[in-house]
Amino acid sequence: MLDAYDPIEVESYWNDWWHKQGFFHADNKSEKPKFVICLPPPNVTGYLHIGHALTVAIEDSLVRWKRMNGFETLFIPGTDHAGIATQTVV
Repeated sequence: MLDAYDPIEVESYWNDWWHKQGFFHADNKSEKPKFVICLPPPNVTGYLHIGHALTVAIEDSLVRWKRMNGFETLFIPGTDHAGIATQTVV
């Protein structure tokens, strides 16, 4: 067993499996009920903080839970949510 988490080794396996299972694909013609969440991108400053991690963890959990409960789910990139940071930087 490795002394530390190796994301390349672990995630490469799971990423391939998720692709083969079709989990990164949503069928808009499905008869299943739909569940969609927009994922906000990082702030224009480029700095990520604990709020990003917590929000994405909660949204990811909701999407997975809905998928396990028979929903057609989609977790898509959203739009910039950092108006104040944008105004400050620009």
